[in-house]
Amino acid sequence: MMEEPRRPDDFSLLGGPLHRLGRRLGLVRGGTRTLALGLALGLIPWSILMLLALVEGAGQQVISPAVIGVHARLLLAIPLFFLCESLLDPRLATLVRTLVDSGVVPPHARPALEAEIARIRRWKDSWVPDAASLLAAVVFSVFAAQLHISGTTASYDPTRAATEMAMAGQWYLIVCLTLFRFLMIRWLWRLGLWCFFLWRVSRLDLRLVPTHPDQTAGLGYLEVVHAHFTPLILALSVVQAAMLAEEISTGLANFEAVYPAFALVLVAVAVLFLGPLFIFMPRLWACRVQGLSDYMVFGSRYVNGFNSKWLGRGEPDREPLLGTSDLQSLADLGNSISVVREMRIVPISLLLLKDYALTALLPFLPLLLLKYPVAELTQRFFARLTGL
Repeated sequence: MMEEPRRPDDFSLLGGPLHRLGRRLGLVRGGTRTLALGLALGLIPWSILMLLALVEGAGQQVISPAVIGVHARLLLAIPLFFLCESLLDPRLATLVRTLVDSGVVPPHARPALEAEIARIRRWKDSWVPDAASLLAAVVFSVFAAQLHISGTTASYDPTRAATEMAMAGQWYLIVCLTLFRFLMIRWLWRLGLWCFFLWRVSRLDLRLVPTHPDQTAGLGYLEVVHAHFTPLILALSVVQAAMLAEEISTGLANFEAVYPAFALVLVAVAVLFLGPLFIFMPRLWACRVQGLSDYMVFGSRYVNGFNSKWLGRGEPDREPLLGTSDLQSLADLGNSISVVREMRIVPISLLLLKDYALTALLPFLPLLLLKYPVAELTQRFFARLTGL
């Protein structure tokens, strides 16, 4: 029996064995609220780690700045992974429904869209992506030491702090770190799935309108969707900042390493979360060019008619100028051409760029405490404030 195509309001990227397990355990509510599952996946391994550290008498060592990456991955990054999908997934369904209801996907293209939704459903519900992500995480953990990853808790190294505790160190390296990498690779798979879906949608016979007030021919809601990636960006930045903090606190790096690390995060953000929006660039560019051509031709015809009617000579039966709608129509036509001229060829606004940049920057701000003591920062703040 053939599978029925999904309705637009059913579109989702959530699925797979882990998601189904979370639903059975009651940690996933409403099909999309998965934060409780993320908290459980972070807190339970972290609690076991802390218990093992206390048994070994290494309680002070496990809370030192040299192993801050442990807590950043388990207590912040993993829950943020699931917070992101909880916020993002409903917006994905709204996007697809909006494309249909607004006519951007016309009726004759809807069967093709439903076919793509059905394809995404099969892929996301398969056990293969989760299994492949887990295998990739295990392989990465095995060879991580040869990659010389920064941070004292990123891989096995007998000279680093995270491996000096026998039981706790092994639990972290074998279980906790592998779990974190599995969830991160699982998210990369979803980003790839999302990019594929956008690419397939961009190849449909879309009805793009160059004068649409969202300035992206009717695709403006894409920016709203991508604004909900900020928890994932925060998670990536938290991990990077934590690894850098480990390096600085142990003397393996200086504070100036913050700048290239932050630049690396910005590049990753641009590739992973802004890059997919460029998929529609050829269609939007063609829409803008065609819109300018059409409105310029139409504008020329209207202006010629306007000049002939109101500025021509020898027309005694001309209607009164006061009260005519011709002047307002001429102004409206000029506004329409301005909207087409200012149309964006990528659904990215300055506000989205600011949100991404500030989200990426936030975890790096506490690193200032590694260079400037709190007392010194307070003194400088009040000195600037009072001018003394």
